[in-house]
Amino acid sequence: MSDAEQPTAAEVRAAAEAVKTALDRHLAAVERRTGEDDPAVHAAFNDLAAAAEEYDELLYERYDEVTPFDIPDADDGLPPYTGPDEPSALSVLIRRDYAVAEPRRLLSQAQRIADHERGGAAPPGSGAGAQGVVGDSVHAALGVLFGEYEADEVASRHKEFGLEEGDSTLWVVAAEEPPEPGEWLDAPFEDADPGLVVCRFDMSAVFDEDPDDHDDRELDGVMDLDEDAAEGLGGHQEHRGRV
Repeated sequence: MSDAEQPTAAEVRAAAEAVKTALDRHLAAVERRTGEDDPAVHAAFNDLAAAAEEYDELLYERYDEVTPFDIPDADDGLPPYTGPDEPSALSVLIRRDYAVAEPRRLLSQAQRIADHERGGAAPPGSGAGAQGVVGDSVHAALGVLFGEYEADEVASRHKEFGLEEGDSTLWVVAAEEPPEPGEWLDAPFEDADPGLVVCRFDMSAVFDEDPDDHDDRELDGVMDLDEDAAEGLGGHQEHRGRV
């Protein structure tokens, strides 16, 4: 950016003063709040977020520096929430991607599970040993694996099963009331309405950042976990949407 396009030092200073004013107004609104959903607090919060974002941008453009604040974008990749204020039911929608990095390991582990379940013996009248349960079929191995373990356990032990983690996302979706038993089984993800998402949690290697690369320092619509939490995510940082 040329010097002519850069904000002036006075503009940066004015933006900093605006943050200070917004902080005072936010604290005053919180001190006078009338309840959990006080509109004055929400308005003050939005004003503070806008002021902090403006200051962050001007500071970066003028001095190539950033603030320690992590301001969620108003457009966080989700549409405005349209669900009930006090949901009496919820759905948890999860997607986890894996690469079958070591097929032989997957087949071996699945066969071990099958052998254990069958006690190492063929079922009566099958004419086949336990070795035939999985064979060389990755489909069969995955069926055995996910039939034996909960999805969370597979996620925590994925390397043991020859899998490599990809992206994952978890959506908590609000509802007015629980669905009837069996109601959505034919199309379980058909009603995944982003407008009903109370909160979402995403993990992806795309969120890993080079700390020296300020051009890509920010991703829209997400709030970073703290550094200690990110270190425990196996190279896949987690970002959180509307909370």
